[in-house]
Amino acid sequence: MFAPLRSVWDEPRPSPPPPRAWWDWALVTVLVAIAVLEGLLRSDLPWRAISMILSAGLVPTLLWRRSRPLLMVAIAFGACAVAPVLTGGQDPGLYVLVYVVLLPYSLFRWGSGREAVVGAAIMSAKVCVSALLGHLSLPDAIAGFVILFSAMAVGAALRYRSRARMRELDQVKLLERERLARDLHDTVAHHVSAMAIRAQAGLATAATHPDAAVDALRVIDAEASIVLDEMRAMVRTMRGSRPADLAPTRRVADLERLATRPPSVPAVEVAILGDVDSLPPSVGSAIYRLAQESITNARRHARDATRIAVRVATDDQSVHLSVRDDGDTGPTRLPGAPGYGLIGMIERADLLGGTFEAGPNPDRGWTVTAVLPRTGSAT
Repeated sequence: MFAPLRSVWDEPRPSPPPPRAWWDWALVTVLVAIAVLEGLLRSDLPWRAISMILSAGLVPTLLWRRSRPLLMVAIAFGACAVAPVLTGGQDPGLYVLVYVVLLPYSLFRWGSGREAVVGAAIMSAKVCVSALLGHLSLPDAIAGFVILFSAMAVGAALRYRSRARMRELDQVKLLERERLARDLHDTVAHHVSAMAIRAQAGLATAATHPDAAVDALRVIDAEASIVLDEMRAMVRTMRGSRPADLAPTRRVADLERLATRPPSVPAVEVAILGDVDSLPPSVGSAIYRLAQESITNARRHARDATRIAVRVATDDQSVHLSVRDDGDTGPTRLPGAPGYGLIGMIERADLLGGTFEAGPNPDRGWTVTAVLPRTGSAT
């Protein structure tokens, strides 16, 4: 029975709130100016000085509404509860005082569970006391409760929506790490198998052909070095509990299979420049997957696209991937919060010590660029 209440009470604060920005100061400045103007221009204020001091003096609470939401709620609603006592039961607040609705929103958006419970009790007590003392009529009290709980509901909804998105992003990153781990599994299995075969051959011929045994040891040493390099390059990845994908690991050269020609629309053109055969399997597989995902996104979102150009270029230090289309940049492709597909590609490039960018071209179309170190090592 008390489990849901306990879970609400123990609810921790969400991730650190955004820092105070220039628009917070701008909001405070504008609200103070409005409070002063309203106090000077309204002719129906019996307590003009108190009204202006109360309405303008509580504006700074908005500056700490994210970092200290409960304290700001207590200050604002406590002052609003005491003010009518000083004015003989008359409400000294100005219309601009409606900004205090941002405080219950911030409390439920950024506060902990116990802060939200205590804050809701403070706000409810203020409305009830004002109604019992006759400072608020019954309809006004009901309207006050509706406004307060609406603000709290909006704050709670955005809080849990943000949490759900963070969970989904974590799932995408975990899936990408799992794919990298599967690629590592394929690479290590291949080289360890070669080492085992060479070791068995060396043992079988050691007695009659000592030179063959030495050659086998050289091959085993080379294969072991490759495996160790791959393990170091991908040590940050994680392996999930799902069965391993037994499909062959893709390489950069496999991108040529994705090329298409007219009448296929959009046509996919693939250009590979430089030595890609010597790339580590983790890098080659990552370039292939990044290009494949970029082509899929272009086909899905690039309206009226006729051409998708894929270019892979290598040098002594890094591998450069570029995927560019000539489609219209519609509302679904405007820059902003990256989608889950882009999040996965960013995660894969980051785990290998590279960079990934995607965005619209100045004239038309969309370009994806990725740069990975040849060693596949995260710095």
